[in-house]
Order: sequence, then structure tokens, then C-alpha cells
Amino acid sequence: MDNLTHLDWTLVRNFLAVAEAGSLSAAARQLRVSQPTLGRQMKQIEQDLGVTLFLRQPRGLALSEAGRTMLPAARRMQEAMSEIALTVAGRDTEARGPVRIAASEVVAQQILPPILGQLRRHHPETTLDLTASDSSDNLLFREADIAIRMYRPTQLEVVTRKLGDLQMAVCAAESYLQDRPMPHQPQDLLDQDHALVGYDQSELILRGMRDLGWPATRDWFSTRCDAQNTYWELIKSGCGIGFGQRWLIDQTPDVRRLDLGLEVPALPVWLATPQALRNIPRISTVWQALESGLRPFIS
Repeated sequence: MDNLTHLDWTLVRNFLAVAEAGSLSAAARQLRVSQPTLGRQMKQIEQDLGVTLFLRQPRGLALSEAGRTMLPAARRMQEAMSEIALTVAGRDTEARGPVRIAASEVVAQQILPPILGQLRRHHPETTLDLTASDSSDNLLFREADIAIRMYRPTQLEVVTRKLGDLQMAVCAAESYLQDRPMPHQPQDLLDQDHALVGYDQSELILRGMRDLGWPATRDWFSTRCDAQNTYWELIKSGCGIGFGQRWLIDQTPDVRRLDLGLEVPALPVWLATPQALRNIPRISTVWQALESGLRPFIS
């Protein structure tokens, strides 16, 4: 362990990503690096420390005894580096510099571009990084400066504000409905043998349907996809009946809201940022732009 005093923080950070993801490929996607590069880095940290950190398994990587011993210290190191980054960022006094925004795929693609375009026109000195993902980025580890969440963040030292709710509805394309009976109640979906569009691996729609009293199972869906924007394109293309945000349904030609006599739960919309960043001018500027820009879409 002669190189321990010169251990690169990047290697430790990437070790944590691999340990938590359980595979090089998943960690590489999260870190936005190539898998071969990440593999070389893991070999490098093992060489620097003189230990084996990972054991190959049929379905990925498992921590060795040395890796499990190192994990808590690596997490403390991550927390310390995050605290340093937040402290330094909190000293900024001008509304210039980068701001990373995390949002769901639908919000990032369908709502944010005109909002961010207007923001850039008024504040060209602020640069924007937009992460379009339905995974939860860790605000305290600076994976995002501002996050738009569809749930209330519960992390300590994170400032949150609920903006309202995105109303949801059952919907289908006119091309799907033209040769089929119109459903008027939930039971019609089964009795009339309608095709449904759902998620693949995610259970969000399944749980939502069950909460509404439908004994739904995965095989109810004849078309499945977890990517939200692709899911929406499948509905638009006539693959079947699914769920969508009301504003998006209403502005999409040839897609109709269906009244089945039930209230689909709304999606709450929250803004969140680390408390240490909230009053930095560039963060405050982007926060205000997001807040005002999102309000027309929510109730």
C-alpha cells in the first residue's frame, strides 16, 4: 500500500459506483465513462492498494472481504468531498457558471426545452447541463444542482418546494379507437378485449392500477416499455390504451382522453436543491425560471 497517500479520489468515487451498481456496465452508464476505462481504473486502484476489491460472479461483481472493509471509509470520503464541493460552491456571488438540472424523461423532453431556451436568452452567462433520467440523482453528492422530482425528497439539508400536481388520465390514439368499441368503465377494458400499454420492468403502472382496484398483472399489457418518452410514442402510434399527463394528451393531435369514471392519481411536482446552494445567484436564477416555467403545466 505504498501508493495509499497518493490515492486518486476519482478512483475511490468510481470504486463506490461499481460497488453499489454491482457491475462495470451499470456503473459506467452512471458515471458516463466507457466500460473498458472503468475496468482499467478498478485494476489501478487494486494495484495501488495491493488488494483484490472485487470478485467476479455470474451476474456481475461482488465485493471481496477487502472491498467490504474499504466501503464505509470510501463512503465517508465521498461525503467529505461533497461537503467541500458544496462549501466552495456556496461562496459564488455571481449568476454565472454551470447548473446541472435533473428531471424525468418526459419533463426533460416535453416541458423543459422552451423554459431553458428562454433562461439562456436572459442569462447567457449561465450554462446548463440537463440530465434526462427517471433515476434519482443524489443532490448532496452534486450529481445535480436542482432536481425536479415527482415525489417529495426526504434528504436532510435539501431545500424543497412543491409546485403542484401534474394531472394524469387514461388515453388512446384515435387510430387505435376507430375500429374498437369505446370503453366507458374499467371493466370494459377486459370485457372488450382492449390492448393495454404498460411498463416492462418497472411496476409503477401495475401498482397504480392495483391501487385503483384493478387486479392487474404484467401480462395484461400487450406492449411494454420503461422509457417514458418511447412509452408515449407507442400510445400515439395506436398500440393500445395507456396513461399520460393531461396537458400532453390535450396538446397531442389524434390522442383522446378516456373517461372511465375514475380519478387517476396525479404526479406531485417538487423542486429540490442542497441547502448550501439555494441562495447562490446562478442557482436561484435557474430555480426561479423553473418555478415560473413549470406552473402552466400543473394544478
